[in-house]
Amino acid sequence: MKLFTIIYTFVTEHYVYSKQIIRFIVLFLMLSVSTTLFAQDTYPFKYPDTIQKTRLYTTIGAITTAYVSGLSYLKFVWYKDHKRVPFHWYNDAGGYLQMDKGGHAYSAYFESAVGYRSLRKAGVSKNKALWYGGSLGLVFQTPIEIFDGMYEGWGFSWSDMAANTFGATLFTAQEALFDKQIVTMKFSYSPSPYPKLHKHLGTTPMESFFLDYNAHTYWLSANIYSIYHSNKIPPWLNIAFGYSANGMIYEFDNPKYYNGKPFPHLERYRQFLFSLDIDFTKIPTRKKWVKSLFYALNMIKIPFPTFEYNRVNGLVFHPIYF
Repeated sequence: MKLFTIIYTFVTEHYVYSKQIIRFIVLFLMLSVSTTLFAQDTYPFKYPDTIQKTRLYTTIGAITTAYVSGLSYLKFVWYKDHKRVPFHWYNDAGGYLQMDKGGHAYSAYFESAVGYRSLRKAGVSKNKALWYGGSLGLVFQTPIEIFDGMYEGWGFSWSDMAANTFGATLFTAQEALFDKQIVTMKFSYSPSPYPKLHKHLGTTPMESFFLDYNAHTYWLSANIYSIYHSNKIPPWLNIAFGYSANGMIYEFDNPKYYNGKPFPHLERYRQFLFSLDIDFTKIPTRKKWVKSLFYALNMIKIPFPTFEYNRVNGLVFHPIYF
């Protein structure tokens, strides 16, 4: 109860950034459920041929509860003190150099993954699970955009919807075509120096984790063995392509002054990264707790030596990149 109070207080005090905060909270809750569902299996997951009624009812109940709870929160907590206005649009396609779009795609990808795999574990056919479970990333993300379009200070964002669609489609299309995930979305985090310059990016490490996009990197991690079968290639070895950005304080620009003093000039630029990675689902183990740990770790890009290219510094080599 104390943890819920802390989370509730933090979210309501930082309502401007609630999208990012809520996405991480939802992913944490869904991860907790999914590790329980799939801990007993190695990858690829084994699905029953017939409906498991108890598991199906539990899955539907959990998804429905999460969905209704989310809508209730949006209606009665998030927007309760904000003016209702005619439905309108908001063009934030260039905001935070598209780092926010990475968060949308990442969230939708894993929401669809949990939806699909939960239904398949309950014995639902592949086609039905693809339609009902694979679309869960859009089902969970779309109401946020609709509510944004109805209240002052926000607006419906087509670029957010495009990112949501990309994430859900990336998962669903691979399951439909290959019955596995060759390319997985991943996330990595490394604290940036910018919160020390401006409180907009958080005044504590916890706040900065949610609010500082400079510290986030989103990855597409591809399993090499799934693309090119060879006994010389470890089945768990991936190559990863990452995207990040630097020098950002506000969404579209940086302040000229702060606390009555000139604010230092920060160059806002994109970062493109290439690295190796590990697919933990391809590492065999018989211990259930290790399987659960591996399933959770597969959402995170493991630190490796990395090449980065950006327009400010050109080609940069990082001995280790988080």
